[in-house]
Amino acid sequence: MRKAKKISFLIFWFVLTSITSVVFSQQCNNTGFVFEHNSTYGANREHILTSLASNMKGPDSFYNSSFGEVADRVYVMGMCIPGTEQTVCSDCIKVASDQLLQNCPNQTEAFTWVPRITLCFARYSYRPIFKSFFMHPRYTEFNSVVITSNLTDFEKRWHDLTEPMIAEASSPNDAGLSYSLFYATAEENSTTSQAIHALMLCTPDITSVHCHDCLRGSFDSYMEVCHGRPGCTIAWASCYFRWDMYPFSGAFNQKCKKISRGMIMAFVVPIGVAISVLSAAVAILVCRRRKTEPPDDFSRQSSLQYDLKTIEAATLTFSKRNMLGQGGFGEVFKGVLQDGSEIAVKRLSKESAQGVQEFQNETSLVAKLQHRNLVGVLGFCMEGEEKILVYEFVPNKSLDQFLFEPTKKGQLDWAKRYKIIVGTARGILYLHHDSPLKIIHRDLKASNILLDAEMEPKVADFGMARIFRVDQSRADTKRVVGTHGYISPEYLMHGQFSVKSDVYSFGVLVLEIISGKRNSNFHETDESGKNLVTYAWRHWRNGSPLELVDSELETNYQSNEVFRCIHIALLCVQNDPEQRPNLSTIIMMLTSNSITLPVPQSPVYEGMDMFLPSIKSLPGSVNDSLIDDLVPR
Repeated sequence: MRKAKKISFLIFWFVLTSITSVVFSQQCNNTGFVFEHNSTYGANREHILTSLASNMKGPDSFYNSSFGEVADRVYVMGMCIPGTEQTVCSDCIKVASDQLLQNCPNQTEAFTWVPRITLCFARYSYRPIFKSFFMHPRYTEFNSVVITSNLTDFEKRWHDLTEPMIAEASSPNDAGLSYSLFYATAEENSTTSQAIHALMLCTPDITSVHCHDCLRGSFDSYMEVCHGRPGCTIAWASCYFRWDMYPFSGAFNQKCKKISRGMIMAFVVPIGVAISVLSAAVAILVCRRRKTEPPDDFSRQSSLQYDLKTIEAATLTFSKRNMLGQGGFGEVFKGVLQDGSEIAVKRLSKESAQGVQEFQNETSLVAKLQHRNLVGVLGFCMEGEEKILVYEFVPNKSLDQFLFEPTKKGQLDWAKRYKIIVGTARGILYLHHDSPLKIIHRDLKASNILLDAEMEPKVADFGMARIFRVDQSRADTKRVVGTHGYISPEYLMHGQFSVKSDVYSFGVLVLEIISGKRNSNFHETDESGKNLVTYAWRHWRNGSPLELVDSELETNYQSNEVFRCIHIALLCVQNDPEQRPNLSTIIMMLTSNSITLPVPQSPVYEGMDMFLPSIKSLPGSVNDSLIDDLVPR
């Protein structure tokens, strides 16, 4: 009886999958250009798409090419998941190509992911697509079934299974192929038919960072488009994410995996053994040398180094006219290089407490980080007493110059403020969870949020960030660093910092964005709050949280969205660090109304609001010890 039920269940899911594959194939870009019937572009498109399947040769299962003269050239790309047999891949690509020709009759660009015996991808465009990252358009398809019981349990299982896949899939691994392999599968250890199976895949032409961003965007889309669905597909032109309650597309066939890996190992192992012997010899020599010579991280960063003359010429010798502001440990200037590109130059003050080691840490740290919501580092300069960092230039400067400036804050409508809140959360999540190293910012504030031309936030100034490796659970320094008003109580009073310290700072920042008021110099004549946090808490407790909203917004905001953001901010500034949500949970809370938020607890120690005014005079000499159980990795 149990076996019969399982067979019925699988048949039911097979029918749903068949329906999904038909609907999902129609991925035409209707917002782009179209071409005329019988045009040269149309003929070129048909030629290159009909020949795409025959070009899927060898173990790579990836192909890109173009056809035609410049004005009518068509660019094409095709791929199958790793381990797919050549004939199976070609058959799938033929189906994909035929679907594009049939369903996108005059669109100049389109793509499709076809889930059959294997998973394959085909795409064409009028513009170059190889090594180009595209997050739009997004296409989704979900099963008609909705989970009505044990949803919380399912979502926890789903989260625990799929979130680690982002880092795994986006880590470059050539596996003996001619390109980076961005691919991961995972399945629950369950003997029942209810085990979750998941697959993540990126096209191999994009960077690891772009793959990560694409898959993170897919993961974050769960609450928006797939909430409560036991099976769903979220696909872009550069990545693919699917989960279901059964194996699909041959991705979980262990026999096929072994064949695929065996083929790769047959080529790689003999060469790998020889390389391993040589590598071991080299490693011994290197280790011996390191025992006698100090490490020099900068020798590996020569490509990032600028000479002082170049920096001085770009900034007009650090002219006051070029000054952008006062950042952590020094001044920031705008510069223009000889090729016309704009840069931001952070010149560390000679009186700064930041020594060579701190400077090296910041440079090596920021150089490794790439995320759309983090400011990018271009290089550094260290000559004589000068220590300089070179960043990408962000035209709209920092958030505080809009938020707290009466003549500019009107440019920040609620939609922009909400985008800044969510983007900042994504940037900090990358630092905490998805970056190569686990990083606690420790100085998250409005002046460290830069705004690009589209008002997209970029988290800046990692001068006071600390690096936590996966096997590290404790860090000790000699001083508390940060900005008064943003520092969490446990860090300020006891020197205990963790990722939850950044969460506290983020909560304060959200309250500032909503209210348009600084926490550090907040004052209410009616004594309803000693600072912005306690002011918001007391309005929340009195049932009037919207009293916090910036009067500049008037009534031009969605009250339920603002209310939810205030609720989330108060969860972030709770007294107990363990009660504060992590950034992945915060993003899910921000982007979905389906999650029930817990009731926030008091944000301050008993009687601490009376003590806060004198805190800024405390000497920075406490021991910055990390609470071990607050470190998730």
